[in-house]
This record gives sequence, structure tokens and C-alpha cells, in this order.
Amino acid sequence: MSDPSSSPASVSDRSDRICIIGAGPAGLSIARALKRLGLPYDQYERHSDLGGLWDPSNPGTPVYRNAHFISSRNTSGYYDYPMPKEFPDYPHNRDILAYTQMFARSFGLRDAIRFNTPVAKVEQDGALWRVQLGDGQVLRYRAVVCCSGTNWDPNLPRHPGEFSGEIRHSVTYKDPAEFRGKRVLVVGAGNSGADIACDAAANAERAFISMRRGYHIIPKHLFGMPVDEFAEKGPALPMWLERPVFGLLLRWFVGDTSRWGLPKPDHKLFESHPLLNTQLLHYLQHGDIRVKGDIERFDGQDVVFKDGSREPIDLVLYATGYNMSMPYLAADYFEWHGGRPELYLRTFNRKHHNLFALGLLETNSSAYTLFDRISHLLAHYLLDEVRNPQRAAAFEQLIRDDHTDLGGGLKFVNSNRHQGYIEIHAFRKHLEKVRKQIGWEPLAPGYFKPIEVAPAQLAPPAVTP
Repeated sequence: MSDPSSSPASVSDRSDRICIIGAGPAGLSIARALKRLGLPYDQYERHSDLGGLWDPSNPGTPVYRNAHFISSRNTSGYYDYPMPKEFPDYPHNRDILAYTQMFARSFGLRDAIRFNTPVAKVEQDGALWRVQLGDGQVLRYRAVVCCSGTNWDPNLPRHPGEFSGEIRHSVTYKDPAEFRGKRVLVVGAGNSGADIACDAAANAERAFISMRRGYHIIPKHLFGMPVDEFAEKGPALPMWLERPVFGLLLRWFVGDTSRWGLPKPDHKLFESHPLLNTQLLHYLQHGDIRVKGDIERFDGQDVVFKDGSREPIDLVLYATGYNMSMPYLAADYFEWHGGRPELYLRTFNRKHHNLFALGLLETNSSAYTLFDRISHLLAHYLLDEVRNPQRAAAFEQLIRDDHTDLGGGLKFVNSNRHQGYIEIHAFRKHLEKVRKQIGWEPLAPGYFKPIEVAPAQLAPPAVTP
């Protein structure tokens, strides 16, 4: 905690307002919720436009030319603002950016955003928060909502030995043409790693993927319907029944993937984020990509694997995820476990009053509507601090004491990524329980009212991949 007496002489008093850091998907969600309730706020975005990671011109974005949503169009939009039916089942990154821009225009969110304005530091100042901008300006706010994203600070492992080829993290990868004429090893088999490995299989001289463990592979469509939409529209089953039923469907539609060199999963279905990528199976079936185990070391041009095999490689691309970072905050403002902040409902800080982080979560579903459900509670809490302190205090008691398991009874694999992982149905159920317990109004169709916008203004922006 900083000493308020050391504050700069010139501090702009914005203590009746809320500061939002970031104008990506999460930042726009909380901005809409605050605006609906008439809560004044300022929003800061370091880039020249909104959209967060989905804007390919945003420095540090992990988006590559062929990146698509892994959740489907009809399950992925903001609450009560569906994606256009003209979009494909699994929208391309340019579609997602266009949709995000349309959303901001429809609810009049752009005017409150200060673009090209990074936040350099956030410090506690008594009951308030002091925010220093990149240009040195300092402002004092009653609350700060951190929405600066998760996929920009690369986690780059280190393996022993000297390597004569090129080593990069997948955050630097943009176009399949980068692979031409090269022997490429993609390390990591998350959904981005699998996608990039498919780009390598189609473009590189030779392509390999290194996997520490096996994963359950789920097709993007079941019975002609996007798989997440199929799961949402089907009957709600208890996990003890849902897992064997879905497992049976996978055996029918996918089969035994170990036939093509993939390791068998070391966990049950849903205990880790599954791979939604049957294209990877296509390339494995045709020999265009080979599966390797974990890396042991580098040896000149060769990568040596733990099974003793080796391959000459030109490019090692680590698709090994990201660190959750908020560089403008001292680390001890949050409690951290496995590189993830420990937050009530994955947003509310148990240690420090009115410092929040929206969007720092891992789940088995789409995020936009989930952001809206959390933003709904957050906005009402901030309103109650002013208009209904007794109800705000009741919620603060939950922040301190409620440690409900949000994993839906699943035992997730022991990895940093799965620290704080949430099962979407259990999480939604608990959000609704908390809302009713505190007495806040429900989120219902028609809750948000778009402003009137001329059709020409809703046209998706021109985006160059």
C-alpha cells in the first residue's frame, strides 16, 4: 500500500467515478452495465481502437490469420445481442472484431474510451485508488476494474542445450507463409497449438507437434449442429451421466485417436479443456504431421525428446499459453495461486476493496455472455455502495466468506491453467443464487437497450488479416 502523503501535488479528483482499464470484450461488457445504471466511469485503452486481442493491429495480440472462435456463433455473443446470422458457425477473427465494434456502437460505448492511453500504475490511496496514466497524469477513482486481458504475456519454457534454429512463442505467429520450406515443431496442444500445427501441416516442409499429455478431442459439430449449441439445447444431465453419454458419442464420431499417434488422455472427459479440432486428426491420418512427446533438450539443429528420439528442426514454436499479468499493479494487491489471481466469482478481490479483475478466468464455455452476467452483479454492487450500503455490505460478507466450489464436481488436472478453472453450468447456477440472495434484479431479455444507429454505421469495419 502506498503512502498517500507521497502523492503528486496535482491529482485529478474523479472519486465519484469508476476506472475501467482496457476496451476489449470484458471492458466493453462492464462499460455497458455501468452505463445502464447511470454510474459514471472513465475507460482507458492503450491501443488506438477497441477490440482487445481480436484486433490484429493491436501490439501483442495472439491472433493469427486463420484464428477462429472455438465456441460457436449462437452461444458466443454478448447477452441479448446475438452475433449476426450471416456469420459462419465458428466465426473468423475478423468477424469477431466486426461484431465487437458493432456492439460498442450499438450501445454508445466509444465516446467514453480514451484511446492511445496506457495505464502505468494503480495504487491504493486510502479508500480510493490512484491511477497514473502513461503520460504522467494522475487521477483518483473510487473503484478500478482491470480488464487488460489474459493472452498477451507469453509463457515461454526453457529447455537445456543449445539450438541452432529459431525459437519463438506462438504470440509472434501470424501467417502460415512463415512455415514454408521449414521443419516446424509446435510445442503444446491447446486449441491454438492444434490450430497452428494444422497450418504447419499444410505449409511446412515437415510438421511435428510435441504433447506432454493426451487430450479428449471433440468435433466442432454433432448431428450437423455446433457441439456447444448441441450441449446447450440438450437435456441438463448430472455430470455422472453426462460424461459417459458424451464419451459414447465421442467414440462413435472420433474413435480411438491413439491409432494416429496421439497419447491417451491421462484424465477423464471434461477434467481438462478438450480439443475442438478434428482437422488435426485429418492431418495425422494423412501423415502430414507427426506427434512427439515432451522435449528433453536441444542439440544443435536437433530437438531431442524424452523417449530418446530426435528430429532436425528449423523452427520451434511454443504454444504454451500465457501468464496472467497486470503490470500496472503490485502483485500483492491480489492473492495468487499457480499464476492465477484468487477472486470471488473470478472477479471480486477478497483483499482490497473496490479493485476488481474482469476476464481473468478459464472455463469450458464462451466468455462474452459470462462477462455480462458478472458485470451485472458488479455494476449493482457499485450502485449499492452509494444507494444501498446495507445490501452492499451483505455482498461484501459473501466476498469474504463464500468459497463455493465452482468446478461442478470435476477434478481438474493439476496444472497452472486449471487453477481456478470453472465449470460453466455450476458457475452460472451460483451466480444466479448469489443474485437472488442479495436481491438484485434479474438479467432478462430487453434488459439492455441499444441506441438507435443508422444501418450504415453498423457495417463491419474493413479488416485486413
